[in-house]
Amino acid sequence: MSFSEDSNISGSVSEFILLGFPCRREIQILLFVVFSLIYLLTLLGNTSIICAVWSSRKLHTPMYILLANFSFLEICYVSSDVPKMLANLISQTKSISYAGCLLQFHFFFSMCVAEGYFLSVMSFDRFLAICRPLHYPTIMTHHRCAQFVIFCWVGGFLSMLMPAVLMSQVPFCGPNIIDHFFCDLGPLLALSCVPVPKTTLTCATASSLIIFITFLYILGSYTLVLRAVLQVPAGSGRNKAFSTCASHFSVVSLFYGSVMVMYVSPGSRSHPETQKFVTLFYCMATPFFNPLIYSLRNKDVKDALKNVLKAPSKEIPKNTEK
Repeated sequence: MSFSEDSNISGSVSEFILLGFPCRREIQILLFVVFSLIYLLTLLGNTSIICAVWSSRKLHTPMYILLANFSFLEICYVSSDVPKMLANLISQTKSISYAGCLLQFHFFFSMCVAEGYFLSVMSFDRFLAICRPLHYPTIMTHHRCAQFVIFCWVGGFLSMLMPAVLMSQVPFCGPNIIDHFFCDLGPLLALSCVPVPKTTLTCATASSLIIFITFLYILGSYTLVLRAVLQVPAGSGRNKAFSTCASHFSVVSLFYGSVMVMYVSPGSRSHPETQKFVTLFYCMATPFFNPLIYSLRNKDVKDALKNVLKAPSKEIPKNTEK
């Protein structure tokens, strides 16, 4: 039986084995504990930012609305692959169904693309606030902010729709062992029964275009912002603007630095262990550090978080008074 790239037959493979981190049982349990702790702290940190923005009227501005949506995206992003990775660390089977693998592929990379879109919109917001402050209230309205948020979410899923459809048509007839901890593009294509140049080219082109276009746009925006900030006389306004932009650019550097090493640098996919490490960094480390970067460098967020934590303690004396 012959397979063509346009075939919609999935071959004889009904599930894949995610090899993950092949090591001694004791090491896998240690990795499970460490990764579980990082995952829980990531959920806690990003949820705290959402609660801070939600509870403080002072933070009901486009910049912080974008930040809250970005934090929610990080929760979805890290939850698209880490829970399965944790389950496989303590499981003997380490399997994932064929449909589950394709869904994981689509959701993970859709969130990844949406993160690039959100970072681009956040850089545009900072550009307007610092370089065009008089036009900011009329351009970045709450309605416009909502449109940007919808674009980022919907655009992320639509951008990866064609690659996901093409991946569903790739024939897999064995072996079914993926030398990774989730259904990544390279390891999946390596298991194809026949060469699939159209799928490979489409996925590579789509990912490269999205990475470079969004990164160059962000880089251009922050270059203009930095030039404008340096022209402002030294003072609290300059320091606050520089601190806010430094936080945003730190997140951009973490995310795009690891993604480019993974999907742009030549030969990166030929080393499975390097591939796992870099992927682990951008799918776990960046969502973990993002809330720390934003909360530690942003006084308004820190004050809102303190109010959220103090709120329950303020209500206790009222209930005990007679």
